[in-house]
Amino acid sequence: MTINQPENSVFIQKAQPAPGSATSKKEVPGLFQPLRIRSLTLKNRVVVSPMCMFSSEDGFMNDFHFVHIGQFANYGVGLILVEATAVLPNGRISPVCAGLWKDEHMEQMKRIVDYVHNAGSLIGIQIGHAGRKASTPAPYTTDKAERATISPEQGGWEDIWGPSPIKWNDGWACPHEMTAEEIDTVKQAFVASAIRAEKIGYDVLEIHGAHGYLINQFLSPVSNQRNDQYGGSFENRIRLPIEIVKAVRGVWPKEKPLFFRISSVEWVPEGWSIEDTVELSKQLLQFGVDLLDCSSGGNSVNQKVLIAPGYQVPFAQQVKSQVSSLLTGAVGLITDAHQANNIIESKQADIVLLGRELLHNTSWTLKAAYDLGVDVSWPTQYGYCCKRRI
Repeated sequence: MTINQPENSVFIQKAQPAPGSATSKKEVPGLFQPLRIRSLTLKNRVVVSPMCMFSSEDGFMNDFHFVHIGQFANYGVGLILVEATAVLPNGRISPVCAGLWKDEHMEQMKRIVDYVHNAGSLIGIQIGHAGRKASTPAPYTTDKAERATISPEQGGWEDIWGPSPIKWNDGWACPHEMTAEEIDTVKQAFVASAIRAEKIGYDVLEIHGAHGYLINQFLSPVSNQRNDQYGGSFENRIRLPIEIVKAVRGVWPKEKPLFFRISSVEWVPEGWSIEDTVELSKQLLQFGVDLLDCSSGGNSVNQKVLIAPGYQVPFAQQVKSQVSSLLTGAVGLITDAHQANNIIESKQADIVLLGRELLHNTSWTLKAAYDLGVDVSWPTQYGYCCKRRI
């Protein structure tokens, strides 16, 4: 497919160095130290966590996504990870989720990727399949307690897949236990989406293996009770994720990083544990994953999450301490510049991923630099008038 460039390119007055890059002559704090991953260099350690915007039609991104994603590049983050993007239509969390299951999705994404690059940031995309948690309403249309599978008449679909016929919760559809052919279809879909992502120009690819979606469902004994090669033992339950990683790494360029997001623990005694995560991490590293994005939960309605500032940081730290060659990312209630910098400088993680904090304050990266006493480059259009007023 030939991707056409917009007839009228967006004007960008590039700052040199790129916004968010340290310009201080004194010692630079860890949060603003560059990070080399394969052929890429992140200018700082602040990463936009992938956040679903529930604003697509038939998987297509649009002007909302252009503005939403572009603003983070303007304000100097090191890397933007685009929201969970479905590899198949029935893999969407909701009917209004983004997709990359067909070539036609590429052009709108290319426009966004080009803008981010021109603004001086790197950009990656998270690809995944929702499994038994697919076909739900956008969260801004219903109360959380009322969320459930929606019907075709409501814009949803009946073709709900999972490793085993186990519902996520009451009111949700019981997934169809995937056949060998359907498992192969999913693997091929991840590969096809990865190829499209490369053609678009994404710098990083992240495989979504967390939050109770399909890969997480296969990993966990809570949701996977199969009797074949994909269920039962630890080795069998990790089989599909490993096969997907190997297949994707085979088509994703060697010079580009591959990330994997995981629910490090499931917060239920019978579920996936941090020890499981460490063991899986060793194999992910072996098959070409560069960074483990350490989140948690989302696969059991009985979870008891111990929420506190930085509550998931210890998971990234434990993986990093036991699998030293694998980079890790810390995410979850990281809100303060000194907190984020300490995570990096104490080697608990290599990057920090921020979500809602960046929605609240898009210029968080620049404010963090000020709080840490480091000079950084600003976007040309803002810096001359705002830098002294932060």
